[in-house]
Amino acid sequence: MTGTEPAAPPIDTSRPHPARVYDWFLGGKDNYPVDERLGRTITAIDRGAARNARANRAFMQRATRTLVEDGIRQFLDIGTGIPTEPNLHRIAQSVAPDARVVYVDNDPIVLAHAGALLRGTPEGVTEYVQADARDPHTILERAGRVLDLGRPVALSLIALLHFVADEDGAHDVVRTLVGALAPGSCLVLSMMTADFEPENVRKGIAAYAAGGVTLVARSRDEVAAFFTGLDLLEPGVVPVSEWRRQGAADDGGPISLYGAVGRTSAR
Repeated sequence: MTGTEPAAPPIDTSRPHPARVYDWFLGGKDNYPVDERLGRTITAIDRGAARNARANRAFMQRATRTLVEDGIRQFLDIGTGIPTEPNLHRIAQSVAPDARVVYVDNDPIVLAHAGALLRGTPEGVTEYVQADARDPHTILERAGRVLDLGRPVALSLIALLHFVADEDGAHDVVRTLVGALAPGSCLVLSMMTADFEPENVRKGIAAYAAGGVTLVARSRDEVAAFFTGLDLLEPGVVPVSEWRRQGAADDGGPISLYGAVGRTSAR
């Protein structure tokens, strides 16, 4: 860590936080009773919630490996959440030890673990920035101290934007971030959808709202709109479990998250 970021606020254990609920779904221990209660409520509505979380992590890992094998050496991961092995930098630096990774989140519990867990290779760089995802200009300024924004960067927004409504600037955030990146950069995105299990997703959104957390489900076309002007890598916008799937299909039921990877064209 750089040591130049502002001090994080105290951890609020009175309300659930998406990163900690996600950690609970993945079987982690960095969450609080309020997060577990919401996680159990969601699981009672949708028994596939933890499976969705695991499928999302696997998508991140496959997409990261694909891009680093294709020559990308810089990664900007916004909304990284509580570190869970193997995290993005482990995947990237296992293929390219000189890869540079900047993680961004605004949860103080993520900050508390970042110094201990986000350790990279000696040849590469792994840093953490404390910033709000809805403040892309600050993110770019701080990430630019570590990454060369004049060279391609993979921008990773994994299971993040369904916590940002359109009216709160979700598209503006993506346009600002992607617009600041060099030609050949990539956007990696996953997002919740109600296309497959609308009733379960509706109840899940209501449960998050009761806990004070905004959650937005988007259709396939609405997810695709975030990639306007980018060249989608095959297979396009698909459930995260289907993106360059390895092995047999999971027969446990639908995965209610879309994922895709898009590349910026030469300007």
